[in-house]
Amino acid sequence: MSFQRKDIEFPSDAVTCRAWLYQPVEMVAGVRPCIVMAHGLGGTRDAGLEPFAEAFAEAGYVVLLFDYRHFGSSDGMPRQLLSVRRQLRDWQSAIDTARGLEGVDPKKIALWGSSFSGGHVVVAAAKDARVAAVVAQGPMMDGLAAVMNVARYAGISQILRLSGVGLLDQLLGLFGLGPVYVPLVAAPGQLAAMSSQDAEPGYRAITPPHWRNEMAARLALVLAAYRPIRYADQVTCPALVQVCMNDSVAPARSAIATAKRMGERCQLKCYEGMGHFDIYVGSGFEQAVGDQLRFFDSVLPV
Repeated sequence: MSFQRKDIEFPSDAVTCRAWLYQPVEMVAGVRPCIVMAHGLGGTRDAGLEPFAEAFAEAGYVVLLFDYRHFGSSDGMPRQLLSVRRQLRDWQSAIDTARGLEGVDPKKIALWGSSFSGGHVVVAAAKDARVAAVVAQGPMMDGLAAVMNVARYAGISQILRLSGVGLLDQLLGLFGLGPVYVPLVAAPGQLAAMSSQDAEPGYRAITPPHWRNEMAARLALVLAAYRPIRYADQVTCPALVQVCMNDSVAPARSAIATAKRMGERCQLKCYEGMGHFDIYVGSGFEQAVGDQLRFFDSVLPV
């Protein structure tokens, strides 16, 4: 099935978020499910997510793929500011927008998240009982576990350095100054949000040339407190959790524990030998998107 893609925008609080809307050419009003998508930590819609969106649109789904405020094509100042609260607000605004789209069944809205947004979709579905399905790919389900993972591969000094820069960024922000940025990814031993062996080459393999490898450092002060796993038992819709067993960024153990908390309504797929970024490209992508399409077809058939 062929599809068309167009630019749309929607308000989130007082900020304009921008998105790509994928629509099958043969649209029948009010009958098609819609999959709402957004990226992970510091990611934008053009950083490896287009192949997933295109696969879903080819299968007959409407897809809304958006950028968070402060990132990519969306508005919001300062740039590269990652606020968990604001991103969750953007998710709800995107969901509400999808429900009002022509050709979309408002009762069949699915959420798709990867890495950091893999946790967001669990929280969003827990807060909005009308969400019909969730896919969490390589998800970050426990910020505390993620912080401890950084300490494991980079040392406690990395946590202290990130916290120090984060505190400076937060203090300057109180006076309308800054932000103070840190790289999202860097080589092992360098200061960054992610500096595992595969983080920099893995992320850069899916990002466009204009992607900004930086974020406001203040996230380091609150990351450990963000734990989507605590919302797992509040998710009432079918879910698919996909875990990369060699994930160096989002601990596999936390994702598996989250899936188990969801119980029978959750399908758990574990990919042996796959790292955090392998799921976006090559055979990893083919395997992941195949499982996602089978899941969507079983719970939200076109």
